[in-house]
Amino acid sequence: MNKFIGILLAALVVVTAIVPGLNPRPAIGATAAEIDRNVDSALKKLYASTPKAKELSKVAKGILVFPNVVKAGLIVGGQYGEGALRVGGNTVGYYNTVEASYGLQAGGQSFGYALFFMNDSALEYFENSAGFEIGSGPTVVLVDEGLAKSLSTSTIRDDIYALIFGQKGLMAGIGLRGSKISKITPAK
Repeated sequence: MNKFIGILLAALVVVTAIVPGLNPRPAIGATAAEIDRNVDSALKKLYASTPKAKELSKVAKGILVFPNVVKAGLIVGGQYGEGALRVGGNTVGYYNTVEASYGLQAGGQSFGYALFFMNDSALEYFENSAGFEIGSGPTVVLVDEGLAKSLSTSTIRDDIYALIFGQKGLMAGIGLRGSKISKITPAK
């Protein structure tokens, strides 16, 4: 038991040391206006770096954007970020993404991601879920560079496409499985 407590304390020290360097502005507690500005900026960067994302946005029923998710861990890890759901180009809700993990992991990083809801049923499922979990419910496809190049409006077959962008930091592996997304009400 003492060894486990030592590992947890070491993980806490590493996380405390790494996380502030990943994001000079705290992700927790952003106002609605700050989240909207960050989402606008993130979408511009995403569309510039991945032109297929712009094509997806034209046919998507909604886009959930988390501009800056901070992830860190040493054996025990976690991630947190805040974002907004856009439907028809307008923000219709604010959300956070949270994940806790345990296993062989070390490091810290920040990244953004966008979920493109490609049909009404996937968007409705998300909006009506009390805490949407990636990995359950509609099919989520993680789009890498290779898949992004082959995507077109005629090859879209899945419910939700996830694009990860703007990675900074060093951590072995990245994924969204197990992330829980919940609605929030940020300060005005």
